[in-house]
Amino acid sequence: MEKMKYRRVLLKLSGEALMGDSGYGISPETLSYVAEEVKTIVDRGVETALVVGGGNIFRGMAASSKGMDRASADYIGMLATVMNSLALQGALEKLDIQTRVLSAISIHEVSESYIRRRAVRHLEKGRVVIFAAGTGNPYFTTDTAAVLRAAEIHADVLLKATKVEGLYDMDPMGNADARFIDSIDYMSVLERRLHVMDTTAVSLAMENGLEMIVFNLKTPGNILRVTGGDMSIGTHIFEVGEGGDPS
Repeated sequence: MEKMKYRRVLLKLSGEALMGDSGYGISPETLSYVAEEVKTIVDRGVETALVVGGGNIFRGMAASSKGMDRASADYIGMLATVMNSLALQGALEKLDIQTRVLSAISIHEVSESYIRRRAVRHLEKGRVVIFAAGTGNPYFTTDTAAVLRAAEIHADVLLKATKVEGLYDMDPMGNADARFIDSIDYMSVLERRLHVMDTTAVSLAMENGLEMIVFNLKTPGNILRVTGGDMSIGTHIFEVGEGGDPS
């Protein structure tokens, strides 16, 4: 069996990643694809946790900008992440992967409440843990929740799945001159205002010395390759002084 570089990982997915080619909602085909990709590392003994956003169903910040109370909008967004988490759980369990959804808000009928020790115990037993409802607090993104949970469970790396190859010096979707960045430190991300995550998430990752890899989810096998230590895939973000010369 191929040896993995990382023993415990947290995979961050955007809600939009579950839409597939649709403009809204959840694509069953995309769910199955993500589940199959996750299975490749679970089968190799990697302890795997996931955080998924809710933007495919509801965006709290967008609703807030149109007059909805921000806290109420964010709570609705948390519920959207629970829906996505349950959908992912179903897709994973179809592949005979034991899965637990742990929610930061209490919804006992469909999930367990988040308790850090319980989450770690599930991981140690080989179960995939899906963290739902963000941090459980308004005004915090699921990116921040992903970094927080990764730190709490002592994940070796945070894998941020995107629709592009990694981090660029400008938006590659609208700029042909965008330059790919293969490695960079967190302070440079903040100073250059690179939009890999919000500043709270980036600062928290930097303070906790959490390694992050930003990569393209749409390329089959990428999750396995980055978990195995393939440095040629994605952008690697390190603490200052750990990753060599940032590009």
